[in-house]
Amino acid sequence: MYKTGSMDLILHGGSVPSWLLKRMIGLAQEIFTVIVDEFGVEEVLTRLSDPLFFQACSNVLGFDWDSSGSTTVTCYVLKKVFDKVNLGIKVAGGKGEKSRKALEEIEIIGDEFNISTNKIEELKYASRMTAKVDNTAIQAGYQIYHHTVFVSEKGDWTVIQQGLNLESKTARRYHWLSKTLRSFVEEPHSGIIGQKIHQQVLDMTSRKSGECRKICVDLVNESEEKLRKQYMVLLKPNQTFLLESVKPKINLQHPHYKLLPENVNWKALKEAYEVKPKNFEEFLALPGIGPSTIRGLALVAELIYGAKPSWEDPLKFSFAFGGKDGVPFPVRRKAMDTAIKILREAVEEAKIGSKEKLEALKRLKNFAPKTLILT
Repeated sequence: MYKTGSMDLILHGGSVPSWLLKRMIGLAQEIFTVIVDEFGVEEVLTRLSDPLFFQACSNVLGFDWDSSGSTTVTCYVLKKVFDKVNLGIKVAGGKGEKSRKALEEIEIIGDEFNISTNKIEELKYASRMTAKVDNTAIQAGYQIYHHTVFVSEKGDWTVIQQGLNLESKTARRYHWLSKTLRSFVEEPHSGIIGQKIHQQVLDMTSRKSGECRKICVDLVNESEEKLRKQYMVLLKPNQTFLLESVKPKINLQHPHYKLLPENVNWKALKEAYEVKPKNFEEFLALPGIGPSTIRGLALVAELIYGAKPSWEDPLKFSFAFGGKDGVPFPVRRKAMDTAIKILREAVEEAKIGSKEKLEALKRLKNFAPKTLILT
């Protein structure tokens, strides 16, 4: 699988001046016109799904390399460009309230591109599931507040979305690509990249969580009453319960991060039992199945049945000169070299003024050293 993924960004306030925004849109239009002409629409989706390329692109347009605003504004700029010029790509969604219009805008885009009804429904499902997975299946404390879907004429897509962590004051960006997607719930991102690795992160999308995902579905389909009884054993370890169906010894002395949440949505679990989901993806897609419910089920699966999920933060890469607390991150040199080469050639061929061209190339050059870290 082609590895791209997500990255953590420092939260910066403020807004982009209108004059700068106008210039960014003009520059982006010229750059992406060249890239589409040279490499085609599908390659643009592939490149945008790579956070290394996306960040380099943001820098060329004029953003600080680690600013959280680089995600929201760059996506806004690209949405304006693809609306203005027919390059075979359109963008749905955006930041805040605009993110909730993604499904409606996908239907509009589908009509414009004459995409089949079934394909439009697939696009809407992808929009819902990518947000659900990054909000619920990976629990690193980030709440999605920016969600954009880049759609091609053929109905292929790239999702770029960003979550906010108030505690660490960082934003994490997630990238998805339909072309390489094999499953929404197992290693679905094109890769992972970031600045801050959190401890004890429940990652139900990890391959290591495969057995845990299976047990969670079995628990839901078996009996809500039995599940609730098992849950109470773990929730109130000082009480004595007799579980005839549970053969393994239950270890009630577990770390603080494995304490069960009390606000499990039992109503949603009862409805899930009636639906009988065939797999974890079907279960996760059901209404009312949120982070606490997933966490509770995962802990029952681990602490009673021994089906341990992954507790490792899936972030792997960073642009920084080493991570916080002295933890370094590797960077894919070849991928970054390719991204810079494509953008440099696009800028050089773009129909813009010589001064603007030189400034863009300078920003791209300044970005490159940020990526030269290997471990």
